[in-house]
Amino acid sequence: MSRAIATFFGVGLLRPAPGTWGSAVAVALGLGLDHVFGFWALVLATALAAAAGFWACARELADTPGADPSEFVIDEVTGQWLALSFPAAAFWHRGMDNWALDAWPGWVSAFVFFRLFDIWKPWLVGRADRRGDPAGVMLDDLWAGLFAGLAVMVSAGVAHGVLMR
Repeated sequence: MSRAIATFFGVGLLRPAPGTWGSAVAVALGLGLDHVFGFWALVLATALAAAAGFWACARELADTPGADPSEFVIDEVTGQWLALSFPAAAFWHRGMDNWALDAWPGWVSAFVFFRLFDIWKPWLVGRADRRGDPAGVMLDDLWAGLFAGLAVMVSAGVAHGVLMR
């Protein structure tokens, strides 16, 4: 079970760029969760994925310190859902339940910013990545998701003129 969770049920086996595949699948599933069950389901799924990811990575990497196999994408899924939760929260707050089609720049920018921070690994993202332990596998993507979510909100503020007044 830990291997299935770590690879997000085989998504991490897709090539090339399994992290990007993991993020893309996470966006699709996250939008579906938000649309069908609402914003709080996305929040709950993110928390559950984080808990399962920490457990699965600890179990799978117990004998391999410093390893971060590319097929382990539960970290990308969790980080991507965290990034996606920022625009989802904003639309939920405004009462917009079906925002996935109407407000596509929100989820597209969550995807792009998350991949940027996950690959670039600035500041706390890189620090977590350099930990060399199973927790670091998850933490770098959680930091990337947090930074991506904040970047989405700042970008939306600039695009809609809120921050320009």
